[in-house]
Amino acid sequence: MGNEYLKRVVDSELEGRLKRAGAVLIEGAKWCGKTRTAKEYAASTVRMQDPASIKAADVSPSAFLKGGVPRLIDEWQVSPAIWDAVRFEVDDRGQPGQFILTGSAVPPEDPSRHSGAGRMSRLLMRPMSLYESMESSGSVSLKGLFDGADVEAVSEMSIDMLALALVRGGWPASIGDDEKTASGKMQDYLDVVINTDVSRVDGIRRDPTAVRKLMASLSRNTSAAANMSTIRKDMAGDNDAISDKTVSSYINALRRIFVVEDVEAWNPSVRSKTSVRTSPKRHFVDPSIAASVLRMSTGRLLKDFNTFGLLFESLCVRDLRVYSQAMGGEVLHYRDSYGLEADAILHLRDGRWAAVEIKMGTSEIDMGAKNLLKLRDSVDQRNAGPPSFLMVLTAGEYGYRRKDGVYVVPIGSLKD
Repeated sequence: MGNEYLKRVVDSELEGRLKRAGAVLIEGAKWCGKTRTAKEYAASTVRMQDPASIKAADVSPSAFLKGGVPRLIDEWQVSPAIWDAVRFEVDDRGQPGQFILTGSAVPPEDPSRHSGAGRMSRLLMRPMSLYESMESSGSVSLKGLFDGADVEAVSEMSIDMLALALVRGGWPASIGDDEKTASGKMQDYLDVVINTDVSRVDGIRRDPTAVRKLMASLSRNTSAAANMSTIRKDMAGDNDAISDKTVSSYINALRRIFVVEDVEAWNPSVRSKTSVRTSPKRHFVDPSIAASVLRMSTGRLLKDFNTFGLLFESLCVRDLRVYSQAMGGEVLHYRDSYGLEADAILHLRDGRWAAVEIKMGTSEIDMGAKNLLKLRDSVDQRNAGPPSFLMVLTAGEYGYRRKDGVYVVPIGSLKD
């Protein structure tokens, strides 16, 4: 969409953090828009990817800190010495809003590097939600639901449009692209991740063939609580031998470049002695990654509704994460030993929570609502408190409040 800046949900978070912290670190996957957003607020910029900058920063990192504030230091982790230089400068100046750092990888731990506590504020950025890419109408506010608002909405996103949004992803550079162009960009992105980034993050050489197999396994297990053993067996097939330790190392590398972002389990107090499962659900930071690895076009998705459903859940989780983060919230999932589950638990810092079931088809709404009501009644509300709301998030057209109190909300009508 050219050079036009599309507003992001994290904009208000960044503004707030610049008012209270000396430096703000924006972290997230490559290509998710960190630099573009940071430039909207920066008065000056230095890009650390330049080889000349890398050499100079190793010798005199403080030389890169001079300039209008906030000063943007893009991809700081390329020259880790910058971190402590920024910390010292923040201490000396004693003013908020001095620096914005961006990082698309977590550098290896260095015991001598200060944590940045009290000086640095960390802000996680993800690919665009449907509201940010101007595809969701935004007629239903997640914050509004927590505050007791009612639901009455119509989504203009058809199944075909959702399939395209899923394959294209929430990458700012692909918004407005046709499917062929967007898919080509995703293949290029994956080639860099597989052949370069997973090894560069910590200097450990990783076999691209094994990385590709791992990403294929994670793609097939998207939205599932697949354990390490399952993924290892899926990767190894009949001939290859690979250890759980190696698989874990590869997944951690993908996590450190913000490509993998699993959904952890919610573990509330429940009324019965039911055992709560604690395995995370597997997700990429954007469903387009899994779609690209599996070579899923919109046409193939529309013929394979099982895969479409799993990737649709991942798309919804991405958007819920974007929206709930703005309220200080996190997205978890729930599943117990009897199979009772909720695809997403939205848990806010102030203790409020809501449960969400994600169902593509309208025929599944009744089942989703039944599960949510059963979950509500099984949670010990003396400790967790009652849910702020229960919601079935759908690919459908209409949003409304059911007679049982459960909200039905199209993903194409949701916003923060």
